[in-house]
Amino acid sequence: MRSSPIAQTSEATPRMNDIPLTAAVDPLADLFARHYHDLVDLVSGLLDDNETCEEVVQDAFAAMMRQSQPPRPGAEGAYLRSAALIGARSQLRKRRVRRRHLQAMPSHTPDNTEDAENPAIASVETDRVLAAIRTLPRRQSEVLLLRFQADLSETEIAETLGISPGSVKTHASRGLVAVRRQLEDRS
Repeated sequence: MRSSPIAQTSEATPRMNDIPLTAAVDPLADLFARHYHDLVDLVSGLLDDNETCEEVVQDAFAAMMRQSQPPRPGAEGAYLRSAALIGARSQLRKRRVRRRHLQAMPSHTPDNTEDAENPAIASVETDRVLAAIRTLPRRQSEVLLLRFQADLSETEIAETLGISPGSVKTHASRGLVAVRRQLEDRS
């Protein structure tokens, strides 16, 4: 009696159901799924356009993959946060240089006020707070964004930024005072 081709599969050939789920998952895809959106949210605290935020985060993943020595297991999130913040700072520097060059040139275009009416802006108050955070010194803004937007602990922030937990507390405290002062002055 001849059996069907399906029944003839050898026991040595694993079927998808036999492979443990952890072996079937790509580690990079898993990291991407766990961190991508949080990193874009974090970077959006420094940069105001979502497309650039996404590019910065993708560059952080690419930088991690190019490393000859990958981050130690469990430290990938801190590496990605640090790389994303470095990328955001680089974008800010590029913008400042462009702005300086554009200011030196005469402008013949009217200001575009449509951006203020964009329905994608979720909350005017959030925008005010983010604008205030963007004016802070670099470390203060990074600490506040990592604390309140990325919801990291002081220890995780310290690891991400390569500073001590005491410095995290100092930068957070000073940053909050400065943001409060700015928001009260604008009211």
